[in-house]
Amino acid sequence: MKNRITNIFLVLAFFIGVGLLLYPSFSDYWNSFHQSRAIASYADEIAAMDTSALDEIRYAAQEYNRRWAEVGGTARLLKEDELADYESQLNFNGSGMMGYIEIPAIKCYLGIYHGTSDAVLQIATGHLEWSSLPVGGESTHAVISGHRGLPSAKLFTELDKLRVGDRFSLYILGEEYSYEVDQINIVLPEDVELMKIYPGEDYVTLVTCTPYGINTHRLLVRGTRVENIVDHTLHFTSEAMKIDPLVVTPVVMAPILLLLLLVVALGGNQREKKRRDQLYKAALAYLNQMEENPMMGDYDLWGEAEKATEKDNKKPRGKR
Repeated sequence: MKNRITNIFLVLAFFIGVGLLLYPSFSDYWNSFHQSRAIASYADEIAAMDTSALDEIRYAAQEYNRRWAEVGGTARLLKEDELADYESQLNFNGSGMMGYIEIPAIKCYLGIYHGTSDAVLQIATGHLEWSSLPVGGESTHAVISGHRGLPSAKLFTELDKLRVGDRFSLYILGEEYSYEVDQINIVLPEDVELMKIYPGEDYVTLVTCTPYGINTHRLLVRGTRVENIVDHTLHFTSEAMKIDPLVVTPVVMAPILLLLLLVVALGGNQREKKRRDQLYKAALAYLNQMEENPMMGDYDLWGEAEKATEKDNKKPRGKR
């Protein structure tokens, strides 16, 4: 009885351990799934709007950038009326979502929202309110910030993998704005000199904390405007909704491993132990197949265990 209680506690500990191990992968997938739905909703609303209405919103954003460049576009807190004006730009549906960003090199697809509040940066990227709006044009410099290292979402965690020459794109009001990385820098948090507006240039800088887990500095990945590789009027990617095998495999494996541990922990007679051994072997065979094909169909675990038991019973005793 004492051993059985101990085994049950071990099973509970195993449950907790597996949960902790799976949480980052599963929560990142969950966040990606919801981001994909938000992007899909945004794309659908854009597709349903008249071209003239989109042009009007875009023109207002371009005028905002022109005025901002004229006053210097410096990094500072916006006044109350300036903040209200900023939050009304590119906010046609009241959701605060300006558009979304795609970074193919690190498979990043995230919404872009007004401001950099903690609520925004926990799930997506935020546009720094003192920078140009992300609609391109001369004398503009949009700055987009994202967290890295969160247990609940990947976000900009792999931004440091970008290299000069890599490309990323912004999708705003159904238009694609492509940028090529031309400069990568690491600065102190208070150093915003490299994020200023450069006359005649069209830049977007992606910002995140660095070093990973320490966050004493800021990683700045700047892109300069280039021609789109493919001419889109509207781009929507559903890649975030595709389940990565690295996420699926542990999620599927965990219940099987837990089941096996429970069977072992609860004990039984010799015949039951033999059956458990065959069940264990069948489960291992299943996990091996999962590694080769994570999207495989149903697998009759108990049936495979029965087959293995029958096969084992047919062997001569001396060869067992």
